Amino acid sequence: MYFKRKVYSQLLDWKEKYADKYAVLLEGARRVGKSTIAERFAMKEYKSYILIDFSKASDKEMACFDDINDLDMFFLRLQAVKRIDLHEHESVIIFDEVQLFPKARQAIKHLVKDGRYHYIETGSLISIKKNVKNILIPSEEMKIQVYPMDYEEFCDATGNSYNLLEKIYENRRSVGQQINRKLMRDIRIYMAVGGMPQAVESYVNGENFSMIDQVKRQIIKLYEEDFKKLDPSGKLSSIYHSIPAQLSKDGKRYRVSAAVGKRKTSKDENLVYELIDSKTVLPSYNSTDPRVSLSLSKDLDSYKLYIADTGLFITLMFIDRPVTENEIYAKLLSDKLPANLGYLYENLIAQMITASGHELYYHTWDKKDSTHYYEIDFLISQSSKISAIEVKSSGTGKHKSLLEFNKKYSKNIKESFLLSQKDISKEGEIKHMPIYLTSFLCK
Repeated sequence: MYFKRKVYSQLLDWKEKYADKYAVLLEGARRVGKSTIAERFAMKEYKSYILIDFSKASDKEMACFDDINDLDMFFLRLQAVKRIDLHEHESVIIFDEVQLFPKARQAIKHLVKDGRYHYIETGSLISIKKNVKNILIPSEEMKIQVYPMDYEEFCDATGNSYNLLEKIYENRRSVGQQINRKLMRDIRIYMAVGGMPQAVESYVNGENFSMIDQVKRQIIKLYEEDFKKLDPSGKLSSIYHSIPAQLSKDGKRYRVSAAVGKRKTSKDENLVYELIDSKTVLPSYNSTDPRVSLSLSKDLDSYKLYIADTGLFITLMFIDRPVTENEIYAKLLSDKLPANLGYLYENLIAQMITASGHELYYHTWDKKDSTHYYEIDFLISQSSKISAIEVKSSGTGKHKSLLEFNKKYSKNIKESFLLSQKDISKEGEIKHMPIYLTSFLCK
């Protein structure tokens, strides 16, 4: 089953403007749909294409790269092995899972310069040291990040109207309890299923949540296998698995020592960077002074980690059970999960902000004459201003941090949002928005 993905339009733009000078690299975590998107694009937009999947390439396919210095011979051998004719300026060659064969990635420089064909690469763990060791990274390479399906793509796949949400946001008026409740239930379905195309396909095909959960467990298992290849000690897996628990404690930052069970070392910190490079997690950095710049005031030692897909997050929370029962999903869909699971919504917001093209930042500062602190969950840079977001799982409750932030940084704030399951309303300078409108806040 093929789902409409936004990356397709980015590839069209690449083909029209840049493909004669640059290859395009679709980068992202495993199973987010990179290979499917690449082949679908090649099939629809070119006269012919050749796909080399380095996860299962034959010896004959690999041997073609022995002639990379003689491109005439390389192309002849490749066409003979694949039994596909290439047409100059009308064909594309796909290097799938290119990180498994760095030699092919290095060849991109010469292939693009040759100019006969276009090139699409797909890969995960692209930046991991062992996958770039001893090769020259081609400057003739454009990167496009591929994330799990965002909420707009999920709505398109499941037949829900995303355009309705946009109209609601533009109107900025209450929609009424009945409609709001229905729209919140819709986005909780997205939370439960997630945006991994295999899980979405299972949902669209009418499979129950136990079956969908099994699909997500298989994806997590693939990630764990990758982690073990990078770090046989198991620390990398521990860092990944500890993310839900650490978010539940609502701490100032992620603590590596809590995940690995001892005082952190520089090697442990490097493992965090490798985890971030795997695109399976989303880092959010503490901006120490939002008045200056979110990126310039980024504290690299103070960060939080979120799971890149909230559907996987839910499965990871209950990974110790044989299969997550339909009962858990039923409670989520009916909003009957315990209140202390509110960090689920925080992970969802992190995923939606990232899908909108923004890096993740938060901000903490100490309360006067107190050991406690204020915290803004998310900050978004918008032109020369910033927008602040606080997330509540159910009611709007107390939001002292947002009020104090507005006082402290009034000259720098574009808008302040309190996201919850409640309908649209306004309280002074603070806009109350339902969670399903998050993507529109980021534009």
